[in-house]
Parts: sequence; C-alpha cells; structure tokens
Amino acid sequence: MSDQDHRSPPASPIVPPGNIAGQAMALVVAIMSFLACLTVGGVSLVGQSAATWQSQISREATVQIRPARDFDIETALAEAQAIAADHEGVRSARIIGREETLGLLEPWLGSGLGLDELPVPRLVVITIDETAPPDFAAMRAAITEAVPNATLDDHRAWVGRLVAMARTTTLAGLAVLALVMAALVMTVVFATRGALAGNHEVIEVLHFVGARAGFIARQFERRFLVIGLQGAAAGGAAAVAVFLVTGFWASRNLTSAENEQLSAFFGDFSMGAIAYVGVALVVVLVGALTMVTTRVTVLRVLYEIDEKRADPSL
Repeated sequence: MSDQDHRSPPASPIVPPGNIAGQAMALVVAIMSFLACLTVGGVSLVGQSAATWQSQISREATVQIRPARDFDIETALAEAQAIAADHEGVRSARIIGREETLGLLEPWLGSGLGLDELPVPRLVVITIDETAPPDFAAMRAAITEAVPNATLDDHRAWVGRLVAMARTTTLAGLAVLALVMAALVMTVVFATRGALAGNHEVIEVLHFVGARAGFIARQFERRFLVIGLQGAAAGGAAAVAVFLVTGFWASRNLTSAENEQLSAFFGDFSMGAIAYVGVALVVVLVGALTMVTTRVTVLRVLYEIDEKRADPSL
C-alpha cells in the first residue's frame, strides 16, 4: 500500500466556506459598506464645496445700490466704485453691467427682462486682499455718506452660516456612518451566532476535548474577515462607480442656466482624494470591525457553553 493510501483526507473547515449565512452576510456587508461610502463621499463633497464657497466669499465684498425716483444709478455706481478702490486692502472694484445683471436674474425670472421696468439693485464687486483686508467700517461709512442708497456687504454673515452648515453636515454624516456601523455589528453578531448554531455539535466537541477558545475563535475570525473584506470591497467599488458616473454626468449636463446654479453650489460633483481615501478606510474599518465582532461573539458563546456545562440547570 502506498504512502498516498495511508494519507488521511484533508480536514474540513469548522466554518463551511460557502454556507448560505456567509453569502447573505457578504451581501448585507456590501450594502452597508456602500451606504457608508456614499455618506463619506457626500460629506466630502459638501465640505469641499463649503471650503470653496468660503474662500470665494472671503475674497469679495459687494456694494448694493437700490434704484429710486430721480436717481442716476450709473453715476452712483461709478462713485461707489471709486470710493471702494481708493481704500487700502482693496485689489479691485468692478461694476456689474446691465447685461451681466440680467444674466444673473435669468434662471429665476426668465429672459426678456428690462431693468428700467423693475426696481432691481445694481452691484459693485470689490476684490479684497485676504492677508490685509480693508477697514470695512470706514469704507461703509464713506460709501453710505456719498451714496445714501448704497449698502456694503462684507459677507461675514454668509461665511458664518457656511461654516455652521459644513459642521452640521459633517456631524449628520458621522451620525449616519455610526448607525450603519452599528447595523453592521448586529448583522455580524447574528451571522456568527447562526454559523455557531449550525456547527454547534462540532464546536462543542472540539471545546470539550481541549481545543482552546482562541483556536475556535480564529477559525471564525478568518472566515468572517474574508467575508467582511469581500463585501466591503464590493460596496466600496460600487460607491466609487457612483462617484465616477455622477461626475461624468455632471460634466456633460450642467450646461443650462438652472444646472449652472446647481454647479455653483456643488461644483462639478467630482470627488477629491479625501473621498477615495475615505472609501478605502471604510473598507478596512468594516473588515476590522467584522473580525473583532466575530471574535467577541464566539468567545461569548463559548463562555455560555462553559456556564451550561458547569451548571446543567441553565
């Protein structure tokens, strides 16, 4: 008889690699990871847009001049422009022309408007030096004294609101991410207990004949780590595909006046490197969370087995 005939058959794994519970868990993990990655991408997009808005707003101030009866608004615009440009810390002052004003109003009021028919304020845009901003109080007083219908807006209120909005969005995203991860933990717990129930007799025999709890736990750790990483990678890949498709669609369709306003809020919907790094971190976090949750659950179940063995009445 050859050595091959004496060779024992390979031992079957404690956790079957293709069981239904594992497949269902991989699908759930993929869905949870997809939602988590979308949340990370959304928070990244809003944070990126808010940073762009804040940078743009902090570089500019505006003078708004309201029309009135027997009031030469063109002369008032030129005078406000000259006063603003004369202050230190101002890089330039530009009057928004009639055609440009109509273009700004077109998405909301339609085309064919006449500025002479509507009391539409006119604007002077002031570009400021962010490193050495001007004295806005002195500038406001000088412009108001020369042009009573003028109002200087330094956009500080908008900057504060943008910062508050970005923080609120970030906190909301973190809350959603925490809920998704909590649901993932519960899913892993139920899947692990299901796998333990399906292999209860084998595990109990191994445990009673001297197999250490750590050895049994490692068998489940490895299997569920693979499941977790596979599901997380699938969910992360789906989220990246959504990011790329959305960015491609936005670059081809954000050409109308209405969509240009949407683009002004959220840019071109292209995700920065932070979003993709976040997706990678979510995949790693899901894998680690799956492994740790599995180990804790297995050790807890083995502890319950020991308790029942010590006290049969339980």
